[in-house]
Amino acid sequence: MQKVAVIGTVGVPANYGGFETLVENLLDYRRNPDIAYRVYCSSKAYSEKIRCYKGAELKYLPLKANGWQAMVYDSLSLLHACFTADRLLVLGCSCPIVRLVRLVCRKKLIVNVDGIESAREKWGGAAKKVLRFCMNEAVRAADVCVADNVAIREYVADRYGKNSVVIEYGGDNAVAVRDDERLKSEYGLERGGYCFKVARIEPENNIGMVLEAFAMLPRERLVVVGNWNRSEYGRALRRHYASYPNIGMMDPIYEPSEINLLRANCRLYIHGHSAGGTNPSLVEAMSLGLPVCAFDVKYNRATTEGKALYFGSAAELAEQVGRLTPEMLSAIAREMTEIAVRRYRWTTICEKYERLFR
Repeated sequence: MQKVAVIGTVGVPANYGGFETLVENLLDYRRNPDIAYRVYCSSKAYSEKIRCYKGAELKYLPLKANGWQAMVYDSLSLLHACFTADRLLVLGCSCPIVRLVRLVCRKKLIVNVDGIESAREKWGGAAKKVLRFCMNEAVRAADVCVADNVAIREYVADRYGKNSVVIEYGGDNAVAVRDDERLKSEYGLERGGYCFKVARIEPENNIGMVLEAFAMLPRERLVVVGNWNRSEYGRALRRHYASYPNIGMMDPIYEPSEINLLRANCRLYIHGHSAGGTNPSLVEAMSLGLPVCAFDVKYNRATTEGKALYFGSAAELAEQVGRLTPEMLSAIAREMTEIAVRRYRWTTICEKYERLFR
């Protein structure tokens, strides 16, 4: 039996983000019965502590998995795993002691570098230095680096002189929900009658740019789902655009059937993320067969193979939306579906990870 420790997530059952969804699917699509997973979890995120989930052992630490505590959380998880596991899968680069740990632990270390966290606008100068240090330590210590996007692979090669294995995310966990009556009665929406975006309300996701664009398009309806009340940035945006009748700003929705009801029936999916690599919400939208208009950065172009629509400003987004025709939308939707089926299926993604463990 091969013991694989998974480090760097909030935990499972997944209730947070992309890495947690990845772990859920590693458990769901496990092909090799000789792999035994142990997932490190934050006890702060779970009121109920279970010891086994989908065949994986869960190990809880009394720390938050995000913010400044993430460094301590990941470090303690890694130290424990060094003496109890055969393979170490570290998701993200929040562990500052990873190279020190390598002095006493020669277990195979696989690091998914995630995006370029230090590029995110929400971090100040000191935090960016710490994040760059952590990424440097993780990349240099890893036996194998995983990049979720070819643009991330190029960054790691250019900056650190190290090759990476590209393993993206699956998107076929998103299942379309078709219920026109509930869409109208609960949300006041018509199928194909609105554009949609779901994201954390942070500057690098260009929420303000998207809202500004639709403020110029009073006849185009926009629905954005996100955590508006988490920061002053989000609260200020909500106050400013509250008076626009064509813009709906909804609080977070965690029930998959609800978010997929809203996503699957939109006219156009807007993806404003500018940092990171292959974004889970984008590949999920592609797997739902949605036409996509994405912020014009190399990560998004790589994910969509240059076949989506792109924007770099509010004016460009307004222009793209304003010139759409049903024929254009159908053609883009077909392209996104073909790419998703070929590249973003969880069976394929999980097989690639299991190959690394071998």
